[in-house]
Amino acid sequence: MEQITLTATTGFGLEAVVGRELQRLGYEDQRRSDGRVTFDAPLDAMARCNLHLRSADRLLLQIGQFPAADFDAYFDQIQQLPWERWIPADASFPVTGSCYKSILKSVPTCQGMAKKAIVNRLQSVYRCDLEETGPVCAVQFEIRNDLCTISINTSGEGLHKRGYRLRRGVAPLRETLAASLVQLSVWNRERAFHDPFCGSGTIAIEAALIAQNQAPGLNRHFASEDWPTYPRELWEQARTEANDMIDHSESFPILATDNDYHVLNAARENAARAGVEHRIHFQQHDISTLTTQRKYGCLVTNPPYGERIDDVEEAHDLWAEIAKVTEQWSTWSVFVFAGSREFEKIFGCRATRRRKLYNGPIECTYYQYLGPKPPRIPSA
Repeated sequence: MEQITLTATTGFGLEAVVGRELQRLGYEDQRRSDGRVTFDAPLDAMARCNLHLRSADRLLLQIGQFPAADFDAYFDQIQQLPWERWIPADASFPVTGSCYKSILKSVPTCQGMAKKAIVNRLQSVYRCDLEETGPVCAVQFEIRNDLCTISINTSGEGLHKRGYRLRRGVAPLRETLAASLVQLSVWNRERAFHDPFCGSGTIAIEAALIAQNQAPGLNRHFASEDWPTYPRELWEQARTEANDMIDHSESFPILATDNDYHVLNAARENAARAGVEHRIHFQQHDISTLTTQRKYGCLVTNPPYGERIDDVEEAHDLWAEIAKVTEQWSTWSVFVFAGSREFEKIFGCRATRRRKLYNGPIECTYYQYLGPKPPRIPSA
Protein backbone atom coordinates (compact mmCIF):
# COMPACT_ATOMS: atom_id res chain seq x y z
CA MET A 1 0.00 0.00 0.00
CA GLU A 2 1.22 3.50 -0.82
CA GLN A 3 3.05 5.27 2.03
CA ILE A 4 2.16 8.86 2.93
CA THR A 5 3.35 11.42 5.47
CA LEU A 6 0.71 12.79 7.84
CA THR A 7 0.79 15.45 10.55
CA ALA A 8 -1.67 15.56 13.44
CA THR A 9 -1.84 19.14 14.73
CA THR A 10 -2.73 19.72 18.35
CA GLY A 11 -2.71 22.26 21.15
CA PHE A 12 0.61 23.06 22.81
CA GLY A 13 1.32 20.59 25.60
CA LEU A 14 -0.79 17.81 24.10
CA GLU A 15 1.73 16.36 21.64
CA ALA A 16 2.44 13.35 23.87
CA VAL A 17 -1.28 12.63 24.25
CA VAL A 18 -1.77 12.57 20.48
CA GLY A 19 1.42 10.55 20.11
CA ARG A 20 0.07 7.86 22.43
CA GLU A 21 -3.20 7.77 20.51
CA LEU A 22 -1.26 7.20 17.29
CA GLN A 23 0.78 4.44 18.93
CA ARG A 24 -2.43 2.67 19.92
CA LEU A 25 -3.47 2.85 16.27
CA GLY A 26 -0.17 1.21 15.31
CA TYR A 27 1.83 4.26 14.15
CA GLU A 28 5.02 4.16 16.22
CA ASP A 29 7.51 6.11 14.11
CA GLN A 30 6.78 9.74 15.03
CA ARG A 31 8.47 13.14 14.94
CA ARG A 32 7.06 15.48 17.56
CA SER A 33 7.40 19.26 17.58
CA ASP A 34 5.41 22.15 19.08
CA GLY A 35 1.76 21.51 18.27
CA ARG A 36 2.51 18.73 15.74
CA VAL A 37 3.05 14.99 15.52
CA THR A 38 4.29 13.86 12.09
CA PHE A 39 4.46 10.23 11.01
CA ASP A 40 4.75 7.99 7.95
CA ALA A 41 1.98 5.47 7.42
CA PRO A 42 0.10 3.43 4.83
CA LEU A 43 -2.58 5.16 2.76
CA ASP A 44 -5.44 3.86 4.92
CA ALA A 45 -4.12 5.85 7.90
CA MET A 46 -5.76 9.00 6.53
CA ALA A 47 -9.23 7.58 7.15
CA ARG A 48 -8.36 5.69 10.34
CA CYS A 49 -6.72 8.65 12.07
CA ASN A 50 -9.46 11.12 11.17
CA LEU A 51 -12.01 8.75 12.70
CA HIS A 52 -10.08 7.73 15.82
CA LEU A 53 -7.97 10.68 17.00
CA ARG A 54 -9.54 12.24 20.10
CA SER A 55 -7.14 15.05 20.99
CA ALA A 56 -5.75 16.24 17.64
CA ASP A 57 -7.06 19.39 15.95
CA ARG A 58 -6.65 18.36 12.30
CA LEU A 59 -4.91 15.76 10.16
CA LEU A 60 -2.69 17.17 7.39
CA LEU A 61 -1.30 15.29 4.39
CA GLN A 62 2.26 16.48 3.82
CA ILE A 63 2.97 17.13 0.12
CA GLY A 64 6.49 18.49 0.47
CA GLN A 65 9.16 20.00 2.70
CA PHE A 66 12.07 22.10 1.46
CA PRO A 67 14.37 25.06 2.31
CA ALA A 68 12.80 28.40 1.34
CA ALA A 69 15.45 31.08 1.60
CA ASP A 70 14.10 33.19 -1.29
CA PHE A 71 10.89 33.58 -3.28
CA ASP A 72 12.24 31.99 -6.46
CA ALA A 73 13.20 28.76 -4.67
CA TYR A 74 9.88 28.80 -2.80
CA PHE A 75 7.84 29.14 -6.00
CA ASP A 76 9.84 26.63 -8.05
CA GLN A 77 9.78 23.90 -5.42
CA ILE A 78 6.02 24.21 -4.86
CA GLN A 79 5.45 24.04 -8.62
CA GLN A 80 7.50 20.83 -8.84
CA LEU A 81 5.40 18.94 -6.27
CA PRO A 82 2.92 16.28 -7.58
CA TRP A 83 -0.28 18.19 -6.76
CA GLU A 84 -2.26 16.25 -9.37
CA ARG A 85 -1.89 13.12 -7.20
CA TRP A 86 -4.34 14.65 -4.74
CA ILE A 87 -6.08 17.66 -6.30
CA PRO A 88 -8.51 16.84 -9.15
CA ALA A 89 -9.08 19.29 -12.01
CA ASP A 90 -12.31 20.71 -10.55
CA ALA A 91 -11.19 20.94 -6.89
CA SER A 92 -11.30 24.09 -4.80
CA PHE A 93 -7.88 24.61 -3.22
CA PRO A 94 -7.68 27.71 -1.00
CA VAL A 95 -4.20 28.42 0.38
CA THR A 96 -3.46 29.61 3.93
CA GLY A 97 -0.28 29.60 5.95
CA SER A 98 2.13 31.14 8.40
CA CYS A 99 5.75 32.32 8.63
CA TYR A 100 7.97 32.17 11.73
CA LYS A 101 11.56 33.39 12.11
CA SER A 102 12.20 33.18 8.36
CA ILE A 103 13.54 35.35 5.57
CA LEU A 104 10.15 35.05 3.84
CA LYS A 105 7.94 37.01 6.22
CA SER A 106 4.94 38.15 4.20
CA VAL A 107 2.12 35.62 4.56
CA PRO A 108 -0.09 37.22 1.85
CA THR A 109 2.81 37.16 -0.64
CA CYS A 110 3.60 33.53 0.17
CA GLN A 111 -0.08 32.64 -0.16
CA GLY A 112 -0.35 34.22 -3.59
CA MET A 113 2.85 32.64 -4.86
CA ALA A 114 1.89 29.19 -3.58
CA LYS A 115 -1.52 29.45 -5.25
CA LYS A 116 0.01 30.50 -8.57
CA ALA A 117 2.62 27.72 -8.42
CA ILE A 118 -0.06 25.07 -7.79
CA VAL A 119 -2.24 26.49 -10.59
CA ASN A 120 0.70 26.34 -13.01
CA ARG A 121 1.39 22.72 -12.11
CA LEU A 122 -2.24 21.60 -12.39
CA GLN A 123 -2.86 23.45 -15.65
CA SER A 124 0.23 21.87 -17.19
CA VAL A 125 -1.13 18.43 -16.24
CA TYR A 126 -4.88 18.82 -16.88
CA ARG A 127 -4.65 21.20 -19.87
CA CYS A 128 -7.83 23.03 -18.85
CA ASP A 129 -9.12 25.93 -16.79
CA LEU A 130 -9.42 25.23 -13.06
CA GLU A 131 -12.96 26.21 -12.13
CA GLU A 132 -12.66 25.18 -8.46
CA THR A 133 -16.29 24.04 -8.15
CA GLY A 134 -15.56 20.53 -6.83
CA PRO A 135 -14.29 19.02 -3.56
CA VAL A 136 -12.24 21.15 -1.17
CA CYS A 137 -8.50 20.40 -0.90
CA ALA A 138 -7.39 23.19 1.43
CA VAL A 139 -3.63 23.80 1.21
CA GLN A 140 -1.62 24.95 4.23
CA PHE A 141 2.01 26.05 4.35
CA GLU A 142 4.24 26.73 7.33
CA ILE A 143 7.61 28.43 6.89
CA ARG A 144 9.64 28.06 10.08
CA ASN A 145 13.34 28.89 10.29
CA ASP A 146 13.44 29.04 6.46
CA LEU A 147 12.05 25.50 6.12
CA CYS A 148 8.72 25.25 4.29
CA THR A 149 6.28 22.41 4.98
CA ILE A 150 3.26 22.36 2.69
CA SER A 151 0.24 20.12 3.21
CA ILE A 152 -3.43 19.51 2.41
CA ASN A 153 -6.03 19.47 5.18
CA THR A 154 -7.67 16.02 5.09
CA SER A 155 -10.13 16.72 7.93
CA GLY A 156 -11.95 19.81 6.76
CA GLU A 157 -13.51 21.25 9.90
CA GLY A 158 -11.52 20.75 13.10
CA LEU A 159 -11.65 17.31 14.69
CA HIS A 160 -13.37 18.79 17.74
CA LYS A 161 -16.52 18.97 15.59
CA ARG A 162 -17.80 15.54 16.64
CA GLY A 163 -21.35 16.30 15.59
CA TYR A 164 -23.02 15.71 18.96
CA ARG A 165 -22.86 19.13 20.59
CA LEU A 166 -25.65 21.21 19.10
CA ARG A 167 -26.52 22.86 22.42
CA ARG A 168 -23.77 24.51 24.40
CA GLY A 169 -23.36 25.69 27.97
CA VAL A 170 -21.48 28.82 29.03
CA ALA A 171 -17.86 28.91 27.77
CA PRO A 172 -17.86 25.31 26.50
CA LEU A 173 -14.67 23.28 26.46
CA ARG A 174 -13.60 21.97 23.05
CA GLU A 175 -14.20 18.26 22.67
CA THR A 176 -10.56 17.60 21.80
CA LEU A 177 -9.35 19.37 24.95
CA ALA A 178 -11.95 17.56 27.07
CA ALA A 179 -10.74 14.22 25.70
CA SER A 180 -7.16 15.23 26.55
CA LEU A 181 -8.11 16.03 30.16
CA VAL A 182 -9.66 12.58 30.52
CA GLN A 183 -6.64 10.87 28.97
CA LEU A 184 -4.21 12.83 31.15
CA SER A 185 -6.00 11.60 34.27
CA VAL A 186 -5.57 8.11 35.77
CA TRP A 187 -9.17 7.17 35.00
CA ASN A 188 -10.15 4.05 33.12
CA ARG A 189 -13.48 2.29 32.55
CA GLU A 190 -12.95 0.18 35.70
CA ARG A 191 -13.17 3.29 37.91
CA ALA A 192 -15.99 5.65 38.83
CA PHE A 193 -15.91 9.04 37.12
CA HIS A 194 -17.46 12.34 38.19
CA ASP A 195 -17.61 15.83 36.69
CA PRO A 196 -19.39 18.13 39.21
CA PHE A 197 -19.47 21.12 36.81
CA CYS A 198 -20.54 19.22 33.71
CA GLY A 199 -22.17 22.10 31.78
CA SER A 200 -23.14 20.74 28.36
CA GLY A 201 -21.56 17.41 29.30
CA THR A 202 -18.44 17.48 27.12
CA ILE A 203 -15.95 15.93 29.58
CA ALA A 204 -18.36 13.19 30.64
CA ILE A 205 -19.33 12.43 27.03
CA GLU A 206 -15.68 12.16 25.96
CA ALA A 207 -15.07 9.81 28.91
CA ALA A 208 -18.05 7.71 27.87
CA LEU A 209 -16.77 7.51 24.28
CA ILE A 210 -13.44 6.28 25.65
CA ALA A 211 -15.18 3.76 27.92
CA GLN A 212 -17.11 2.50 24.91
CA ASN A 213 -13.99 2.52 22.70
CA GLN A 214 -16.02 4.47 20.16
CA ALA A 215 -14.18 6.46 17.52
CA PRO A 216 -15.06 10.14 18.08
CA GLY A 217 -15.38 10.85 14.34
CA LEU A 218 -17.95 8.17 13.52
CA ASN A 219 -20.84 10.62 13.28
CA ARG A 220 -19.29 13.30 11.08
CA HIS A 221 -17.97 13.89 7.56
CA PHE A 222 -14.37 14.66 6.54
CA ALA A 223 -13.09 16.69 3.59
CA SER A 224 -11.03 13.81 2.17
CA GLU A 225 -14.13 11.62 1.92
CA ASP A 226 -15.03 13.76 -1.12
CA TRP A 227 -11.68 13.35 -2.84
CA PRO A 228 -11.80 11.12 -5.93
CA THR A 229 -8.04 10.71 -5.50
CA TYR A 230 -8.52 8.78 -2.20
CA PRO A 231 -10.10 5.30 -2.49
CA ARG A 232 -13.64 5.30 -1.10
CA GLU A 233 -13.24 1.68 0.00
CA LEU A 234 -10.59 2.76 2.52
CA TRP A 235 -13.16 5.00 4.21
CA GLU A 236 -15.67 2.15 4.19
CA GLN A 237 -13.14 -0.24 5.69
CA ALA A 238 -12.14 2.29 8.37
CA ARG A 239 -15.75 2.93 9.39
CA THR A 240 -16.49 -0.81 9.51
CA GLU A 241 -13.40 -1.34 11.67
CA ALA A 242 -14.41 1.51 14.01
CA ASN A 243 -17.94 0.14 14.43
CA ASP A 244 -16.58 -3.34 15.16
CA MET A 245 -14.30 -1.93 17.87
CA ILE A 246 -17.15 -0.45 19.96
CA ASP A 247 -17.31 -2.12 23.38
CA HIS A 248 -20.93 -2.59 24.44
CA SER A 249 -20.11 -4.24 27.78
CA GLU A 250 -20.93 -2.49 31.05
CA SER A 251 -18.42 -0.20 32.75
CA PHE A 252 -18.31 1.78 35.99
CA PRO A 253 -20.83 4.63 36.06
CA ILE A 254 -19.99 8.09 34.79
CA LEU A 255 -21.65 10.76 36.91
CA ALA A 256 -22.16 14.30 35.59
CA THR A 257 -23.73 16.93 37.81
CA ASP A 258 -24.48 20.63 37.58
CA ASN A 259 -26.70 23.04 39.49
CA ASP A 260 -28.28 24.37 36.28
CA TYR A 261 -31.30 22.37 35.13
CA HIS A 262 -31.24 23.85 31.62
CA VAL A 263 -27.63 22.94 30.83
CA LEU A 264 -28.29 19.42 32.12
CA ASN A 265 -31.05 19.06 29.53
CA ALA A 266 -28.60 20.14 26.85
CA ALA A 267 -26.02 17.68 28.19
CA ARG A 268 -28.53 14.81 28.02
CA GLU A 269 -29.37 15.68 24.42
CA ASN A 270 -25.70 15.86 23.50
CA ALA A 271 -25.01 12.47 25.12
CA ALA A 272 -27.92 10.93 23.21
CA ARG A 273 -26.56 12.24 19.90
CA ALA A 274 -23.15 10.80 20.79
CA GLY A 275 -24.74 7.41 21.51
CA VAL A 276 -23.52 7.25 25.12
CA GLU A 277 -26.54 8.43 27.13
CA HIS A 278 -26.83 4.99 28.77
CA ARG A 279 -23.33 5.33 30.26
CA ILE A 280 -23.81 8.71 31.97
CA HIS A 281 -25.97 9.58 34.98
CA PHE A 282 -26.89 13.27 34.82
CA GLN A 283 -28.11 14.81 38.09
CA GLN A 284 -28.90 18.32 39.28
CA HIS A 285 -26.58 18.93 42.22
CA ASP A 286 -24.77 21.78 43.87
CA ILE A 287 -21.11 21.04 44.56
CA SER A 288 -21.65 21.56 48.30
CA THR A 289 -24.13 18.65 48.55
CA LEU A 290 -22.03 16.00 46.82
CA THR A 291 -21.18 12.74 48.56
CA THR A 292 -19.95 9.39 47.36
CA GLN A 293 -19.73 5.82 48.64
CA ARG A 294 -17.51 4.70 45.77
CA LYS A 295 -13.77 4.29 46.10
CA TYR A 296 -10.83 4.92 43.81
CA GLY A 297 -12.76 7.11 41.43
CA CYS A 298 -11.60 10.12 39.42
CA LEU A 299 -13.06 13.61 39.58
CA VAL A 300 -12.24 15.45 36.35
CA THR A 301 -13.66 18.93 35.92
CA ASN A 302 -13.37 22.38 34.40
CA PRO A 303 -14.94 24.63 37.06
CA PRO A 304 -15.79 28.28 36.44
CA TYR A 305 -12.89 30.68 36.69
CA GLY A 306 -12.67 34.47 36.52
CA GLU A 307 -12.21 34.81 32.78
CA ARG A 308 -15.32 32.77 32.17
CA ILE A 309 -17.87 34.15 34.61
CA ASP A 310 -16.34 37.58 35.30
CA ASP A 311 -16.53 36.86 39.01
CA VAL A 312 -13.19 35.77 40.47
CA GLU A 313 -14.53 35.77 44.03
CA GLU A 314 -17.33 33.37 43.12
CA ALA A 315 -14.86 31.12 41.31
CA HIS A 316 -12.63 31.06 44.40
CA ASP A 317 -15.60 30.08 46.55
CA LEU A 318 -16.30 27.16 44.22
CA TRP A 319 -12.68 25.99 44.32
CA ALA A 320 -12.74 26.07 48.12
CA GLU A 321 -15.96 24.06 48.03
CA ILE A 322 -14.32 21.42 45.81
CA ALA A 323 -11.54 21.11 48.41
CA LYS A 324 -14.02 20.83 51.26
CA VAL A 325 -16.09 18.14 49.54
CA THR A 326 -13.22 16.04 48.20
CA GLU A 327 -11.42 16.12 51.56
CA GLN A 328 -13.75 13.26 52.50
CA TRP A 329 -13.00 11.38 49.25
CA SER A 330 -9.60 10.18 50.38
CA THR A 331 -9.27 7.37 47.84
CA TRP A 332 -10.24 9.51 44.84
CA SER A 333 -7.92 11.27 42.42
CA VAL A 334 -8.89 14.87 41.61
CA PHE A 335 -8.09 16.65 38.33
CA VAL A 336 -9.05 20.31 37.96
CA PHE A 337 -8.53 22.44 34.84
CA ALA A 338 -8.37 26.09 35.84
CA GLY A 339 -7.32 29.34 34.20
CA SER A 340 -5.61 30.73 37.27
CA ARG A 341 -2.35 30.29 39.14
CA GLU A 342 -4.26 31.00 42.35
CA PHE A 343 -6.00 27.62 42.36
CA GLU A 344 -3.61 25.75 44.69
CA LYS A 345 -3.69 28.60 47.20
CA ILE A 346 -7.51 28.57 47.32
CA PHE A 347 -7.70 24.77 47.20
CA GLY A 348 -5.32 24.62 50.16
CA CYS A 349 -2.99 21.97 48.80
CA ARG A 350 -0.19 21.70 46.25
CA ALA A 351 -0.97 19.48 43.30
CA THR A 352 0.89 16.23 42.76
CA ARG A 353 1.45 17.32 39.16
CA ARG A 354 0.75 20.44 37.12
CA ARG A 355 0.54 20.77 33.35
CA LYS A 356 0.29 24.02 31.38
CA LEU A 357 -2.36 23.86 28.64
CA TYR A 358 -4.42 26.36 26.68
CA ASN A 359 -8.18 26.79 26.47
CA GLY A 360 -8.27 28.82 23.27
CA PRO A 361 -6.07 31.86 24.00
CA ILE A 362 -6.31 31.44 27.79
CA GLU A 363 -3.29 29.91 29.52
CA CYS A 364 -4.55 27.34 31.98
CA THR A 365 -3.13 24.76 34.37
CA TYR A 366 -4.27 21.18 34.80
CA TYR A 367 -3.93 20.48 38.54
CA GLN A 368 -3.60 16.76 39.30
CA TYR A 369 -4.08 15.39 42.81
CA LEU A 370 -3.33 11.68 42.78
CA GLY A 371 -5.03 9.40 45.28
CA PRO A 372 -3.89 5.87 46.21
CA LYS A 373 -3.86 3.17 43.56
CA PRO A 374 -6.73 0.68 43.72
CA PRO A 375 -5.73 -2.67 45.24
CA ARG A 376 -4.95 -5.40 42.77
CA ILE A 377 -7.68 -7.96 42.27
CA PRO A 378 -6.12 -11.39 42.87
CA SER A 379 -6.22 -13.61 39.83
CA ALA A 380 -8.40 -16.69 40.00
